[in-house]
Amino acid sequence: MSENKAGQPEEIQELSEILRIRREKLNNLREEGRDPFQKTRFERTAWSEEIKRAYDEFAEKTVSVAGRIMSKRGMGKAIFCHIKDDRGQIQLYIRSDAVSEQEFKDFRKYDIGDIIGVTGYVFKTKTEEISVHVEAVELLSKSLRPLPEKFHGMTNTELKYRQRYLDLIMSDESRRNFEIRSRFISHVRRYLDERGYMEVETPVLNTIAGGAAARPFITHHNTLDIDMYLRIATELPLKRLIVGGIERVYEIGRIFRNEGMDTRHNPEFTSIELYEAYTDFHGMMDIAEGLLSSAAREILGTYEVEWMGNTIDLSPGWKRMTMVEAVREYVGIDFDAISDDAEAVAAAKAKGVELAEAAEKTWGNALYACFDQRVEEHLIQPTFITMYPVEVSPLTKRSPMDPRLTERFEFFINASEMGNAYSELNDPIDQRRRFEAQLAQRERGDDETEMLDEDFLTAMEYGMPPTGGMGIGIDRAVMLLTGSSSIRDVILFPTMKPENY
Repeated sequence: MSENKAGQPEEIQELSEILRIRREKLNNLREEGRDPFQKTRFERTAWSEEIKRAYDEFAEKTVSVAGRIMSKRGMGKAIFCHIKDDRGQIQLYIRSDAVSEQEFKDFRKYDIGDIIGVTGYVFKTKTEEISVHVEAVELLSKSLRPLPEKFHGMTNTELKYRQRYLDLIMSDESRRNFEIRSRFISHVRRYLDERGYMEVETPVLNTIAGGAAARPFITHHNTLDIDMYLRIATELPLKRLIVGGIERVYEIGRIFRNEGMDTRHNPEFTSIELYEAYTDFHGMMDIAEGLLSSAAREILGTYEVEWMGNTIDLSPGWKRMTMVEAVREYVGIDFDAISDDAEAVAAAKAKGVELAEAAEKTWGNALYACFDQRVEEHLIQPTFITMYPVEVSPLTKRSPMDPRLTERFEFFINASEMGNAYSELNDPIDQRRRFEAQLAQRERGDDETEMLDEDFLTAMEYGMPPTGGMGIGIDRAVMLLTGSSSIRDVILFPTMKPENY
């Protein structure tokens, strides 16, 4: 980058000059008593896409439209420009003999990025572009900074996450992602509401971090003078409501986990957790499959989606495998033929699989380590993996067929875990033992294990019916539906390290 005589990079000097000129334009308007920021209202009667979609209804009719100037061209007595509103873009045609002398003079000085309101009639130009022939125009907000060049757009990936407002102005793709996100969340609510579920809200601040194996964020409550945790799951409060007699319940909410960040993880994210009395994990599988399949069909118009290089088929009828079956197929170890802990650990090690240092050297932990390290990468098409070891499922009902396993599933798409569900453990005595085992593991150095929640155990002692429960990550589901490769592309304001930190 070359420098000027004052030692400033030329690009910075050019930007400074643009900022100075735009502020001068604003000051001139203010001195004339025409401050655009004093405008409080504009009566819009139509939107861009509405006009273009139903041109025959709008042709030759007067409309009022408003939006941001995205392009501007023309000299002399006629100027063309495009404005962008909430639903798209439309062309404006401004002639000196169709508006007042002052309006035309002002319009020639307007900048890309300024927000204007116009009134005029709808017509087609000689090139058949649907446009508004302007008869009145006013400046509603002055843009004091230039937009990125249209050709280059937001090429700085980090900048588009820090300045999402600019990304949304410049990128129709980003706008589409968040429209799909909004539609998906609406679909989730409608799908569950139609099946008799009640939506509730539970606390974000808790004295115990429970419901998941995760490291929490810690804060301090000044009035109570106690440390509190931002929730890592909504599971335990929702199951208290099942005990209380709300038999179908769900919450869509923000979850906070003080863990790593990558293309699939953000420290705060959105999940849907739902619980239904008198069903089990098979019922939850039906809901998971129906929810995502119907969302794709309704929002995208197809069951097939392209996601990170693979064509994913979300048609109903997803594959279902036990974890033992999956490890047998993809790792080559038959854990059904192994009953001894030492033999299971040795078999895993022989395949290059290592157990976590803090984990007990058991059959169940060896099975899970094999799956976690060697199987997930193969699960491209939607697949339910069922029957998880009890060691990694402290809140799940044991299998009546094999007490080493639990009635739990996770479902995977494109090697990504998309959701987790259980036949919920409702035996308070067994639950206490599992909490105590988690505490012992925490004492061995695993700070992501469950804490013991005495009030939750008390609730269970009053009696919880057989229950199916499930959690689905909203962000990953939206990544799937939008074909996004990074979770930051589907979270409006992802967590970022402060600039110059």
